[in-house]
Amino acid sequence: MLELKSGPLPTTQSGVATQATPDSLIDVHGRPLFGHFDGPPKSLGLADFQLFNEMDRRVSRLKQRCSYKQFEFIGLNSPRWMLGVALADIAYLGSGFCYLFDLQSRRMYQQNLLRPPAGFNLSRSPWQGESRMGGIHFRREQGQWQLSLDLKLQGMPLEGELTLVPEPLSLPMALCSPTGYSGWTYTQKHNALKVSGQLSFNHEPQPLLHARAGYDFSAGFMRRETSWRWASINADIDGKGVGLNLAAGVNETGSCENVLWVDGARHLLSPVHFEFDRMAASGGQWRVWSERGDLELVFSPLGCRSERLNLGLLKSNFRQYTGLFSGWVKDSLGKRHELVQQSGLTEDHFAKW
Repeated sequence: MLELKSGPLPTTQSGVATQATPDSLIDVHGRPLFGHFDGPPKSLGLADFQLFNEMDRRVSRLKQRCSYKQFEFIGLNSPRWMLGVALADIAYLGSGFCYLFDLQSRRMYQQNLLRPPAGFNLSRSPWQGESRMGGIHFRREQGQWQLSLDLKLQGMPLEGELTLVPEPLSLPMALCSPTGYSGWTYTQKHNALKVSGQLSFNHEPQPLLHARAGYDFSAGFMRRETSWRWASINADIDGKGVGLNLAAGVNETGSCENVLWVDGARHLLSPVHFEFDRMAASGGQWRVWSERGDLELVFSPLGCRSERLNLGLLKSNFRQYTGLFSGWVKDSLGKRHELVQQSGLTEDHFAKW
């Protein structure tokens, strides 16, 4: 289980300090606590928070509920395949997806889910709870993530009971930052986790010995129009776990969510730029780089899961690419780590909700 730390604030060489983990993300005055934490809070404190509009008036309970969004994602990488599983609550409806991408054949098997508000459930706690939709079931037990799957991808059964296991004393990235005029966004991610359990596709057991996984829990009161770019890597390099979470577009007011994990050690990084051709037919190469010299990566897409939804008041233009990263990244101690054709994903998303 994940151990919450307390005591002096640890500071990385990059100058980023983390805070002891609060029980609730909202303080006694109803205000969100901002910054990086040593672990996930037990509660988001949604019942204690009141959202205000641009004219400093409290919004109705209904509007506040409709302004809240929550996303959960688990990604698994192995030498042969990549697995992506997602659940989302955007108030008006619930959506989800699951895909298995074969790195050798470059074929993607997938299933999409769409549910009315009463047809799914996502736990509001990043520490303890269950989230379900169709044949997808996420569980969090004192900060440790588990995944159950029982569904079909292009008619072929995908079944699994998986537990994501961090290295001893390894900590997730847990960050809350201001969003828009009076909103906030909490995001929690942990990459390069070991995987235990079993997974089968089309009745064929899938080996997990060299698999690594990562999760994403993001929630809060985001802008009416929101967009982001994201990159995620879960690697087993010569028996050493190497994970990367890189993003731009949401959590960038005072802090950023960019993190490197090496053998479980968490290194907070500086902001990054994403350069790519959104209109390229196959996705085109991406360049991800830091002005402060933290990293320089090139991503080459091999597959893509995309979805476009235009309902007037509600819009979504989503692309998640599976592919290969090459380049380097420096940890907070200045040590350089090389990546050579390492599988991972990128994401480009615009939403109006």
